[in-house]
Amino acid sequence: MPRDFDDEVPDLSAPEWQAAFAKAPVQRGRPRSESPKISTTIRLSPEVLAHFRAGGPGWQTRIDETLRKAAGLDR
Repeated sequence: MPRDFDDEVPDLSAPEWQAAFAKAPVQRGRPRSESPKISTTIRLSPEVLAHFRAGGPGWQTRIDETLRKAAGLDR
């Protein structure tokens, strides 16, 4: 037999809730990066792409790290 939840649900249209919602800061997405990446298009050989994708999620970051090392920009 399902429980009746009607008695436990607050009335979110009540003035005190509306006031609380109006004061709440709106935060969408992740915080802005101090050094944002630039979206670009690059052509890679199928073997190179397969190699990095085989490593699972984060393959684009690994390509970036490899290119940084090759360019002498590793941190």
